[in-house]
Amino acid sequence: MASESGKTTAIIVWVLTIFFSFIPGLIFYLVKKDDAFVLGHAKEALNWSITAIIAYVVISIVASFIGFVAYLGTVVWLCTLAFCVLGAISASKEQSYETPFGLRLI
Repeated sequence: MASESGKTTAIIVWVLTIFFSFIPGLIFYLVKKDDAFVLGHAKEALNWSITAIIAYVVISIVASFIGFVAYLGTVVWLCTLAFCVLGAISASKEQSYETPFGLRLI
């Protein structure tokens, strides 16, 4: 069972991840070691952000050779938006969340 402040913090992690990529997940992952609920959501947000960054780099490299692949960046951004919203909803319901397609690096 998550505390009210832990639940709010986990929601904030997901919402800030939409705008600031890996930075909120990393900050809360390093700062909130005492709250397992927030730590789990921060870790998942950080994992997804790293996965998205890797996807953007790969898309940029491939798009330099094959131009029509560039639209996939929009797909990654839409996935980021959807997964962050789903993560925030899961946090508000005090549930854990794992992003589909996300690499488990941390």
